[in-house]
Amino acid sequence: MSKVTPFLMFQGNAEEAMNFYTSLIEDSEITSITRYGANGLGEEGSVMRATFSLKGQEFICIDSNVKHEFTFTPSFSLFMTCDTEEEIDRLYENLSSDGGVLMPLNQYPFSKKFGWVNDKFGVSWQLTLPK
Repeated sequence: MSKVTPFLMFQGNAEEAMNFYTSLIEDSEITSITRYGANGLGEEGSVMRATFSLKGQEFICIDSNVKHEFTFTPSFSLFMTCDTEEEIDRLYENLSSDGGVLMPLNQYPFSKKFGWVNDKFGVSWQLTLPK
């Protein structure tokens, strides 16, 4: 096995999600996008498969051509260790916008500042500023 890569399945908004994430997190980029064509199994122009990286961590994502009864769940989340209060505040504000708060941004016994949110795409994020 060469590596393990997180895989995110979206319902038609994979490219929007990738653009959002890479705009918020510096040293991040979309590295490839393959789209469905006119006679493909998915909607023409939607993401058949894409890769992007956030701070060097590679992700794979797709737009599912099948509508499922499930979506993302907070039981799997992306954990980010922030360097400054400004960074954690900015990420918390942007990621929780049009999403939801699971744990408010606050001081906790395990962190100087911590917040847990679901973003507008349903992906769960834990943000921490270490003591």
